[in-house]
Amino acid sequence: MPTAAQLFVKCLENEGVEYIFGIPGEEILDVINALLDSPIRFITVRHEQAAAFMADMYGRLTGRPGVCLSTLGPGATNLLTGFADANMDHAPIVALAGQGATIRMHKESHQVVDLVNLFAPVSKYSVAILEPEIVPEVVRKAFKVAQAEKPGGSFISFPENIAAMTVADVYRPLKIQDLQPTQPAPHKIEQAAQVVAAARFPIILAGNGVVRGQASPALVHFAEKLGVPVATTFMAKGTMPFSHPLCLGAIGLQAHDLVACGFDRADVVICVGFDMVEYHPYLWHPQGEKKIIHIDHISAEVDAHYIPEVSVIGDIAESLKGIARLVSRHPIRSISVLRAHIIKELSDFSEDDNFPLKPQRILSDTRKVLKNDDILVSDVGAHKMWIARLFPCESPNTCVISNGFAAMGIGLPGAIAAKLVYPQRRVLAVTGDAGFMMNSQEIETALRYNIPLVVMIWNDSCYGLIKWHQDRRFGRSGYVDISNPDFVRYAESFGAKGYRVQKAAELLPVLTQAFADNTVVVVDVPVDYSENMKLTQKLGHLVCPI
Repeated sequence: MPTAAQLFVKCLENEGVEYIFGIPGEEILDVINALLDSPIRFITVRHEQAAAFMADMYGRLTGRPGVCLSTLGPGATNLLTGFADANMDHAPIVALAGQGATIRMHKESHQVVDLVNLFAPVSKYSVAILEPEIVPEVVRKAFKVAQAEKPGGSFISFPENIAAMTVADVYRPLKIQDLQPTQPAPHKIEQAAQVVAAARFPIILAGNGVVRGQASPALVHFAEKLGVPVATTFMAKGTMPFSHPLCLGAIGLQAHDLVACGFDRADVVICVGFDMVEYHPYLWHPQGEKKIIHIDHISAEVDAHYIPEVSVIGDIAESLKGIARLVSRHPIRSISVLRAHIIKELSDFSEDDNFPLKPQRILSDTRKVLKNDDILVSDVGAHKMWIARLFPCESPNTCVISNGFAAMGIGLPGAIAAKLVYPQRRVLAVTGDAGFMMNSQEIETALRYNIPLVVMIWNDSCYGLIKWHQDRRFGRSGYVDISNPDFVRYAESFGAKGYRVQKAAELLPVLTQAFADNTVVVVDVPVDYSENMKLTQKLGHLVCPI
């Protein structure tokens, strides 16, 4: 008879799991042993947080739950940050942690903590396997819940004595029943169409749900049919191609940006797949005077600044198609003036030769090197704000930004997972020096599994985003300065390649060479973050051009 651990692995195979990211540990040895006979590929990482970030990124890019694994106690708590990041950003993830035997869980015992209750606040489903016979049900429910809208995290605690128990052959993986998208109600489609038709200046706010629902083509058709401009959240970049004349780019800064000018003027905001964690409504709807149309798979969160006039619940693509059929092209004034200002800002610094490099110049050269379907994975920090504002994208999931939980350290491990999902595409991790050092040990993981990618470090020897906030609020900063290793020699110590950009003209050829090297490459780019406060001052005096 198989063990519960062997049955567990068979259930994972039944779910179509390709990779498990993790670190072996004593209390999870039975599962590790069962995986040795499985086609599932185990990716051994150097820190459990990185394992969770890799599973997080796998879930974002595929729509299928990424899986991570750890031992009990500190191994499990190390998973928590990456797991919470996936859950809040609505990426499907399943985490498994070993646990002490059930005969010692009722008392103070070595490395035993209540993992189910620890993970419960940051998960959709948190459970312990306390009998071998329930393994198939637990696994099936964990994957079903993690993948259902809105996706998120399922956590499973597996006590070591339960994992080692045998179970009768009658217990087998359960049949997977595909999730069927709910069709929108026809009367809600009609109500939404009436509100749109009566609007003077409607605007579309596209969120992460458009990416998850693979509704980008429907969004583009909807905008074109109605003639309505589109702004995206940071996490929905590319759902409306930036080259499209109706695209306003991304919105998400707390300051009043150019894109926000379109919302100032709007009387109707059509929110499509919008998650409130992406950009709180009080920032774009402070007075509560606009009519909101909510188009999503599930009902809206309750918020005083987000009270929908109409909610269209169901498959996003079908909802957009249904409304578009009932509304003729909308007679709005051209957005070309506003769009021209946004494009000008993108191009103004493309030839700037100052050193250290300005963020705008770095992004201009980066866009020249990357193809439209290559993937940029952004870590969290000051660089993220510049990427979100100014890096143009033509398709979804080509610029991946953590913006709900916004956990630092996701850049390098996220890029590793992205390259596993799309081995034929080039992958660039963009990170600050502080974020890079949080999971830089995964350089070794990428090299060990022969996963070529490029890591570009925006180096300012500082917690730059926090300094930006301090300078903006108090006119001074403190406790944010750090020192760094020689990143070139650091990369080389792992067996990777390293380059340091020493003048602005070097960035483009260095990035080109880094991808041609076809290995793990670290590129150290000194950045001039004095542009941060210049941007703050500029936005503080912004006069909308429309």
